Amino acid sequence: MDVLSRHILGEVPWCMLFADDIVLIDETRSRVNARLEIWRQTLESKGFKLSRTKTEFLECKSSETHDADIEIKLDGQFIPKRASFKYLSPIIQGNREIDEDVTHRIGAVWMKWRLTSRVLCDRNVSLRLKGKFY
Repeated sequence: MDVLSRHILGEVPWCMLFADDIVLIDETRSRVNARLEIWRQTLESKGFKLSRTKTEFLECKSSETHDADIEIKLDGQFIPKRASFKYLSPIIQGNREIDEDVTHRIGAVWMKWRLTSRVLCDRNVSLRLKGKFY
């Protein structure tokens, strides 16, 4: 992957790689389109394909952003826009809020508590075993 991506990575964090996920970040729609096209051409020249069904984009609006409808294309095909997406662990929202990520993390913690409470709250389980479990 290093050989494949050496000349197209750019500055961190403008392009991030993790396993088979690629995140392209830029300040303008045209530069995102250009970066995406470079990635597509480079991958296809090496026998790989960029999945058009899994490719999506997220616009993070700032106070200076006034673009109406942003369109991102991959080989002439429009890429669907998302309001948020999960990258590795956190949920990234285009409106710069963290509500969805916090709600997701709280839900994950409650799910773990439900799984562990069966052991930790069971009167038939010894304190020693509970301590090891904890």
